[in-house]
Amino acid sequence: MPTHSPRQVEHTITVAAPPDAVYELIADVGNWPRIFPPTIHVDYAQKGEHDEYIRIWATANGVAKNWTSRRILQPEQRRINFQQTVSAPPVASMGGAWLIEEQPGGGSLVRLLHEYRSVGDDPEGLAWIDQAVDRNSRSELAALKQNVEAAHAARDLTLSFEDSVHVDGRREDVFAFVNEANLWSQRLPHVAKVRLEEDEQGLQTLEMDTVAKDGSTHTTKSYRVTFPYHGIAYKQVTLPALLTLHTGYWTFEEHQDGGVTARSQHTVVLDPDAVAGVLGPRATVENALDYVRTALSTNSLATLRHAKAHAEKVR
Repeated sequence: MPTHSPRQVEHTITVAAPPDAVYELIADVGNWPRIFPPTIHVDYAQKGEHDEYIRIWATANGVAKNWTSRRILQPEQRRINFQQTVSAPPVASMGGAWLIEEQPGGGSLVRLLHEYRSVGDDPEGLAWIDQAVDRNSRSELAALKQNVEAAHAARDLTLSFEDSVHVDGRREDVFAFVNEANLWSQRLPHVAKVRLEEDEQGLQTLEMDTVAKDGSTHTTKSYRVTFPYHGIAYKQVTLPALLTLHTGYWTFEEHQDGGVTARSQHTVVLDPDAVAGVLGPRATVENALDYVRTALSTNSLATLRHAKAHAEKVR
């Protein structure tokens, strides 16, 4: 039996945006990889009108973890209660709430509450959770503030796009090619070096050196979540200078009449302050978005075409 009361902590931040807009951004979990730095991927395990179960993959103290949470949405009160239903050690239980309050002078006060225990009330485990909650809460609130305020400043720096190929082969083989990223340096000409770790089934850490058209090499690090055999979600955490965010999703759609459509979807957010330094003083945001899209599409299509050739050869 636990002998200690649950730890209760609160983090707050003010946001220069209407409270309803802030609430909607938090309520839609599809936004989370974009607005919360630790979040890799979120999907729905079960969804009702105001009661839902979500699966979250995120980093805590630099380690990728996943858990399931129940959320109860109260839009009239601008409150979202959450409770982990399946926690990852050293967390024994974790719950809390988001509260968004209107400020007298305009804008919003966002309060993030947590209540948690460590497994066996272990002091070292509790200290680890304290550190993870504090770090993640601060980064989440700072990112929330930045992204909401940027949206209301009407600076559209976000770009989403996808590339696709049709494959006359099996979905399992196309998925395997993308999943087996540890072999990419042997299979893909634009990958010079790669390191893939999968300490937990379906949760990968991928680091690789990619060769650009001009011959320069760029090192990237991503966390990936795999869903055999229909998708692989990822979030890049080591970013090139032009970007503040890069998330993506590989999907593999099987057709009844045979064949597979393999897609690579990207969402990026540009850093406007880096444009001149990377592309020159005359470059615009539009130039930079075109540059990023071309670079990412080139690599994505190369990977998809090699996956296509692989799957069609082994079928």
